[in-house]
Amino acid sequence: MTAEQLQSLIAAGLDCAHCALEGDGRHWYATIVSPAFEGKRLIQRHQMVYATLDSRMHTDEVHALSMKTYTPAEWAAQPD
Repeated sequence: MTAEQLQSLIAAGLDCAHCALEGDGRHWYATIVSPAFEGKRLIQRHQMVYATLDSRMHTDEVHALSMKTYTPAEWAAQPD
């Protein structure tokens, strides 16, 4: 799986203001900004992202996904 494919899957299932991915095809690091994260705890945010991947995590198509999830306000407050 490519970064573009993974990004498309996440964006198709989640309203993303920003979605950046790095990885080697199996191990991925994502930074995701979504207004859908408002009022959600960290585990709920991660569950929302995993839900966009459907069975790809279970079939090992995506072996590992580490992520940082932000609301637009949290993202805007991040230092450059």
